[in-house]
Amino acid sequence: MPDGDGMRLRLAHLYADVMNVYGDRGNAIALRYRCEARGIALDVDGIGIGDTFDPGEYDLLIIGGGEDREQRRIADDLVGRGPAIRSAIEDGLPTLAVCGGFQLFGERYVDADGGVLPGIGVFGMETRHPGEGEERAIGNVLLQTGYGEVVGFENHGGRTWLDDGQEPFGTVIAGRGNNGKDGSEGARVANAIGTYLHGSLLPKNPAVADFLLGTALARRYGEGARLEPLDGALEESARAAASTITRRGDGEGLRRRLRGLLRR
Repeated sequence: MPDGDGMRLRLAHLYADVMNVYGDRGNAIALRYRCEARGIALDVDGIGIGDTFDPGEYDLLIIGGGEDREQRRIADDLVGRGPAIRSAIEDGLPTLAVCGGFQLFGERYVDADGGVLPGIGVFGMETRHPGEGEERAIGNVLLQTGYGEVVGFENHGGRTWLDDGQEPFGTVIAGRGNNGKDGSEGARVANAIGTYLHGSLLPKNPAVADFLLGTALARRYGEGARLEPLDGALEESARAAASTITRRGDGEGLRRRLRGLLRR
């Protein structure tokens, strides 16, 4: 095992007890595994509604997905934390926001009934649910990103539209992405990534995980701190298999079977 020289990172997992659709907690597990394999300690703190939280004290921040009812549960608490979170991200805090969390890291989410959940404005975007009669975006997704090809699974009713100048996380090769229209998926600001991709995302996409970890390490210990390479055969095999399945369109049958489930 590589020697991490006693290095330690802190991860804040926002609303882990509420926002965990499709096992998004696996993103925290993947980050811890990739740290421990390098001899780096990773402390994971679950931050719940009403908990004391200063994002400036952390090296990484993640939030998972949830249905509309879960988003409503956390919305007021999250908005109260918004200025501190935005400030930390502007300062370079590596962040991953998935699906429902991603939506609330935008400017607002308008649900199927026209109700508005304010976001915290990390990403320049708005999400609108087109109504219960509209088809959901469900199935496997393949993206081209700055980290190479990224694979995952989407299931969302809302359509996200990026503001002019807002950088997406990636470009859709297969799947729907933000809105099924413009080819964009997710968003990125500084070292913060927002995406609809579950799966969990990070176990099958180690390049994204290591971007987050490498950035966190450099912020904590200086630019000379580097991640040791790991044997990524298993992760690459999983990513390649998911890519192959998605490219040949096997996700369409899954979309038909799951249509209408897990509304948010």
